[in-house]
Amino acid sequence: MLSIGWLVVFVLLIGFEAATMGLFTIWFAGGAIAAFLLSLFLDNLIVQLIVFLIVSFLLLYFTRPVALRYFNGKRVRTNVDELAGREAKVVETIDNFNGTGVASLNGLEWTARSEKDDEIIPAGEKVTVTEVRGVKLIVARAEAAQEAASELPQN
Repeated sequence: MLSIGWLVVFVLLIGFEAATMGLFTIWFAGGAIAAFLLSLFLDNLIVQLIVFLIVSFLLLYFTRPVALRYFNGKRVRTNVDELAGREAKVVETIDNFNGTGVASLNGLEWTARSEKDDEIIPAGEKVTVTEVRGVKLIVARAEAAQEAASELPQN
């Protein structure tokens, strides 16, 4: 009778994994199969539970990183972090207080904000991207960014 219980647990875990695709319950389904196979030969629920837990956590520990790397390999990377340090041209005056500002980078217009809240950067000026927050470029005047970089200690 315990064998049927382990098969039910297996089917429920597989169904939950199919519904969520979270790559978590699949490992416990493997543990349920191991406990099912053990239940065919041994009628001790405590031993079956221990085998279920050990096999589940071993599968989780050793195979999950490989599976995540395989499944996440198809994710499209945007490389937005590579924009930091690039130069852009201010198209619309950047004024954090009034919530305005647009900069052009690689032929695309981005909402832009100054890294200093009290700084207004007029249209036509060259700026350096210091970071990207969501869909906004955080920028500094090009010469200010170069001065800050030159003040850093050299190795």
